[in-house]
Amino acid sequence: MAARSYGQYCGVTRAVELVGERWALLIIRDLLVGPRRYTDLKQGLPRIPTNILSTRLKELQEGGVVRRVPLARCGLVYELTPYGRALEPLMLELGRWGFQTMGEPAEGDIVTADSLTMALRTAFRADRAVGTCLDIELHVGDVALRARVRDGILSVAQLAPPAPPVGGALPGGEAEAVIVAGPGIRRLIGGEITAGEAIAQDIAAVVRGAEEALERFAILFRIERIAVP
Repeated sequence: MAARSYGQYCGVTRAVELVGERWALLIIRDLLVGPRRYTDLKQGLPRIPTNILSTRLKELQEGGVVRRVPLARCGLVYELTPYGRALEPLMLELGRWGFQTMGEPAEGDIVTADSLTMALRTAFRADRAVGTCLDIELHVGDVALRARVRDGILSVAQLAPPAPPVGGALPGGEAEAVIVAGPGIRRLIGGEITAGEAIAQDIAAVVRGAEEALERFAILFRIERIAVP
C-alpha cells in the first residue's frame, strides 16, 4: 500500500505514491547497482534514520518494487523485483536531468560507491562505445571503482570501500590507467572542459597509464547539456 494517497486516478499519481516518499528513490538507486543487505543500504545512505529506512523498505515491498530474499553466505538481502528494475531507464534519465543543475557540492555532501556507479551508468554513451575499449580505475575521494567498456557494454565493480559480499566479481588483471578526480569531473562529463583542461586545472590526474585514457573516458561518458533558465 502507498504511504500516501493523492486521490487521483492516474499512472503518474500511482508512481509517486509508490516511490515518491523521501529516500525511496535513493534506495532504488542503490539497489539498481545490486542486491544489498540492510546494513549495506544504511552504510550507503548514512543520513537516513533507521526507522525511515525500515519503513521505506516495507512500503517498497508492499508495492511490489522490492523483495527480500535469502542469498548464500549473505543471509537476507533486498533486491528489486522485475517491476522495480523496470525503473532503471527512468532513473538514468532522472539522473541526466538532475545533472544539469548540480553545481558545486555543498558542505557535507558525499559521494558513495553506489552513487558514483549510477553516475557512470547515467553518463555512459553506448552509441560511442562501439569498437572502443576502456579499462580504468576511477578514484573520487574515498571511493574507487573499476570501469570497463567492452563491445559497447559498461561494467563497473567496486574497489573501495570494500564491496558488499553480494557484489559482482572484480575484473582480472590490471587496469590500463588509474584516474584520480574530484567533484569537478562533472565539468568533464558535461563537456564544459576537455581532458587536457581537466588535467591542467587539477580536476583530474592520470596517476598510472597514458593520459589518452582520460580522453577516451571523456568521449564515452558524456551528458549533453540542455538549456536551463
